[in-house]
Amino acid sequence: MSKTIAIFATLLALASAQHDPHFLQNRTSVVHLFEWRWNDIAEECERFLGPYGYGGVQTSPPNENAVINDGHKTRPWWERYQPVSYKLETRSGNEEEFKSMVRRCNNVGVRVYIDAVINHMTGGTGSGTGTGGSNFNGLNYPGVPYSSYDFNGQGNCPSRSGEIENYNDANQVRNCKLTGLNDLNQGNDYVRGKLIEYLNRVISYGVAGFRVDASKHMWPGDMKAIFDRLNNLNTEHGFASGARAFLFQEVIDNGGEAVGAGEYTSLGRVTEFKACARIGDVFRRSNQQLKYVKNWGAGWGFLADGNAFVFVDNHDNQRGHGAGGASILTFRLSKLYKMAQAFFLAWPYGITRVMSSYYWDQNMQGGADQNDWVGPPHDGNMNILPVSINPDMTCGNGWNCEHRWRQIYNMVQFRNVAKGTGMNDWWDNNKDQIAFSRGDKGFIAINNDDYPLQATIKTGLSGGQYCDVISGNLVNGQCSGKVITVNNDGTCSLNINNADEDPMVAIHVNAKL
Repeated sequence: MSKTIAIFATLLALASAQHDPHFLQNRTSVVHLFEWRWNDIAEECERFLGPYGYGGVQTSPPNENAVINDGHKTRPWWERYQPVSYKLETRSGNEEEFKSMVRRCNNVGVRVYIDAVINHMTGGTGSGTGTGGSNFNGLNYPGVPYSSYDFNGQGNCPSRSGEIENYNDANQVRNCKLTGLNDLNQGNDYVRGKLIEYLNRVISYGVAGFRVDASKHMWPGDMKAIFDRLNNLNTEHGFASGARAFLFQEVIDNGGEAVGAGEYTSLGRVTEFKACARIGDVFRRSNQQLKYVKNWGAGWGFLADGNAFVFVDNHDNQRGHGAGGASILTFRLSKLYKMAQAFFLAWPYGITRVMSSYYWDQNMQGGADQNDWVGPPHDGNMNILPVSINPDMTCGNGWNCEHRWRQIYNMVQFRNVAKGTGMNDWWDNNKDQIAFSRGDKGFIAINNDDYPLQATIKTGLSGGQYCDVISGNLVNGQCSGKVITVNNDGTCSLNINNADEDPMVAIHVNAKL
């Protein structure tokens, strides 16, 4: 009996290990530096992400992808999601630059997670050349190599077209082509071996885990067989002996389909897309009120806290793709976006990821953005432009850098300070003004109503003066923004104008004068 219990405990530990992001120093959040070059990510880890408390960075896919030239004036961002081989050669940089970036980020306590595209290869283009010089033609990918034997075909896919035609049929969802992409058969031992070889190579370079693209379109059993054979993380990069790769799996689950997010939680964390849409509805006041977020998380029908990976927007749905539709908040609605980000970072639910994107001109026709394909800022030779940093800490060269907005990076630090505490001292005005504390570590109040928030509210904090980290910072013993006074009984009197650009305040123990 004791041997059986020991084996069960070992298996349980291995499974739960893949839920652990391996953050250092009480860090709690990830940032997605979408389409950044490896050298720029390395510099950002050293100059900003490390010093400002980010725990990890998600990169774009590092493996060779198809070069897409389909009549656009620039190459589309989605070419990164059309693998040609597992060579580490993309517009973001080469293998040596990738290895250097991972090492430099780990050295300053910022973990690296790559976007792992292992469900499929290219689609629609037929033949061509990849970013690393590898040719491909039909189902032949000599850069791996893969051949027609390595893909799901008519023998596995039950649809007439070979495409996913019915999302209520799990066999179609997992064995047919997703938007024309050649669908790998992860049940094939050879395919598994090639994927394991690729993932283990980046693990050896110090990568901490993977955002698993299109997980919904792979069988959980096949994924388990692959992930169970991955090496432990590289201890030379500061990981504990026996540490397993962190997994957060892309599963779009709005309910009512054959495949659900719950099927993947035993493997690692799962992207909770319902949270994106619902928080957008709340702050847009679309048949929702802010007071209802009092039980945010599992109380809203979301995944359990320990299984959830959450974000206000991601690279797909900020463009209208994937889950959420018109509910999604992005940098284009900065006021609501900052409030939603502040709430996500203040609320004790899941692991949070901040989006950091680039700007593109929208061309809205029929409710859809005709420019949703536009790739990252580039020069005349289609090389991705470096991320320039302005004197006010914002970015130039077309990069948005939402993660550098004071209202966001200070709330990342708020979450770090509040780690390990629950939600207490809930207050609302029965509509769209709320406040709550994070134990005795932090306090936030948000006004999304049509009139000022004027109330005396319990903060959970000890008496004294605190810097509001939304409007400023604690610098040389002084507040560069608002000063919030907490009375000896733990209350504070607030007056938050709904017309302010940032109608909210947040304080924590590390911002006390």
